[in-house]
Amino acid sequence: MQSGPKCIGVTMVCKSSADCLEDALIQPRAPLERGCSDTIGPPPIPARKQGKCMSRRKGQNPKVRVGKRADGTEYYFFQYWIDVPGQEERRRKTEVIGPTKQMTRSQAERKKLDFITNLELNSSSYHIPSSSIFADAVKHYRQDFGPAMHRENSALDVWEGRIKNHLEADWKDVPIEHITIDSVNEWAWKKRKAGTSWGTLKDALRTMQRILSAYSKEGRPPFSLRGLRIPERDKLQMRIRSRKKVSYSWTQAVQIADYIRKKANGLRERERYAAMILLGAASGLRPGELLALRLNDVDSKASTIRVDEALPRKGETGPCKNAAAYRTVLLSDAERKRAMRELKRFLRAKNDAPHTLLFHTKRRGPIQETMILRQCLHPAVEALGFPKAGMRAFRRGCNRRWELAGINRAVVRQQMGHSSAAMTALYTGEIPFEQVRAEFSSKTGNQIVVLENMENEAAA
Repeated sequence: MQSGPKCIGVTMVCKSSADCLEDALIQPRAPLERGCSDTIGPPPIPARKQGKCMSRRKGQNPKVRVGKRADGTEYYFFQYWIDVPGQEERRRKTEVIGPTKQMTRSQAERKKLDFITNLELNSSSYHIPSSSIFADAVKHYRQDFGPAMHRENSALDVWEGRIKNHLEADWKDVPIEHITIDSVNEWAWKKRKAGTSWGTLKDALRTMQRILSAYSKEGRPPFSLRGLRIPERDKLQMRIRSRKKVSYSWTQAVQIADYIRKKANGLRERERYAAMILLGAASGLRPGELLALRLNDVDSKASTIRVDEALPRKGETGPCKNAAAYRTVLLSDAERKRAMRELKRFLRAKNDAPHTLLFHTKRRGPIQETMILRQCLHPAVEALGFPKAGMRAFRRGCNRRWELAGINRAVVRQQMGHSSAAMTALYTGEIPFEQVRAEFSSKTGNQIVVLENMENEAAA
């Protein structure tokens, strides 16, 4: 005989006829028994290894039993099952009701029912905790979803960086059902106080949403970023910074190319990087699209560039970012002539096959953007006094140049390979004051000259 509330195998006393009648009133569906077994059976619905399903549970209505301590005193108790977040198996717990001398069995039954009701174990609103944690969803993303969806895309590398730098350390052991907008807001504020920007946090949470939705059977994330509590002042600052992203105009692109041609190490590198800078500024291609161009993608007679491949940050060439990225870019403005002239100069001594990469290393492999920034672009912009930025700054400058030239926005969107007009407007950003002044001068200056001519003709 074991002692204490944790006793599992205990001797049960027989029920009297009056007790049995009261039990029948409380539990009409339970058969009347004359005695109790010394063993405890399995839970009403055993935990399943493939997850937990509320629809297969009939509720819990444990029997009130009698236990005996070492000193001989008897007490009423019952055992019930609880779900544990992050675990497949349920846990059995024991609740002592009280000594048998202080209450009848019917009173013990009522206390048991009140206890079960307060726990809401049998309530329709009871939420069964998931047996999976965030680390399980990350494992599924890394092994199954990610490689299948981003086999040739830089998103796989970007998301892996966000997982390691921001998500994995804080969330790996957290049960998935505990990842709510409230817990996300609490985590975001802690990271924000540590110096992480809201932009970085939103990117990390978008990655978390994609990981959780890929792991979920419903295909939906457990929270929405609309519930992220960002102060209005911070939202305004984010919009202002987005409009002030660095962009290089065509004039700046020409200055950068001229500096590279004079200062870069090696003749071959000078010609290659100068042609690359001007072609990117004239066409508005994404850096990955520019570095994935092949010789047969450029048609100098038709002044077009075919885009059907892209280079991720690491790896070989692969598919483009989206359906809108597959396009043919027309180079028909004045900037095209300078860019094509530089490209012909670079290709003058090349006898490569048509399918060879337009810009490649000595081993004919693709050039990484980081190498361009390190070897030529950043040294050039620092020497010229321009703000430091990546290759995408030439793309923003091209987008703005086409819009200021009055080209239809739908045409600009197609040329840029944007999937929405909102993205095209975002790329325009804040127009530099020098370009604003030049635009006003080109418009109002002509009007002043026309008015002066009209006045002179009238006076004559």
